[in-house]
Amino acid sequence: MLAFSRTTTRPSTNLHRLPEPLMRQIIALFACFTFSCAAHCAPPSEASIHTLLAVTKTDTVMDTLFVNMEQSMRQSMMAAIPGEKLSAQQMRILDAAPAKFIQVMREEMNWPRMRPIYIQIYQESFTQEEINGLIAFYQSPAGEAFVRKMPVVMEKSMSIMQVRMAPMMEKMKAIMAQSIAEAKAAK
Repeated sequence: MLAFSRTTTRPSTNLHRLPEPLMRQIIALFACFTFSCAAHCAPPSEASIHTLLAVTKTDTVMDTLFVNMEQSMRQSMMAAIPGEKLSAQQMRILDAAPAKFIQVMREEMNWPRMRPIYIQIYQESFTQEEINGLIAFYQSPAGEAFVRKMPVVMEKSMSIMQVRMAPMMEKMKAIMAQSIAEAKAAK
């Protein structure tokens, strides 16, 4: 029968026996590590978010979005009444509706009202290090090109989506009509 010894050897953990200069270095290294982790995980400052929103031209992007939405609404409204003969008065009313709708959106979602919301969302979503990285990217030639070309990308995307939405909407209307007819027949 084999007997095992209960004694184990442990490495010496007597920190109080370390020379004082070495102890200070260990404490300083630990503090640097702790504070660097806290700095990397710190929420971004409002100033850095303002910089990011400026270099991404977020206010301009929002204005472009409103213009594109108005155009999209006009096209959608005309697509909703294909072949219908409308009077001049009816056309004026339909033509004015998208502008009224966008005006309400501009009043409720203007940049001065939206900026604090963006700041809050960015502070809750990103660290300071991430915001700094995004600023560096958007200030680079590739980032500047991205910002400059994004309105065109958005416009093209909306045009393609409108083309794809028309047949889909027809199918959805047919499903809705069929469902209503089946519901009425099921009594």
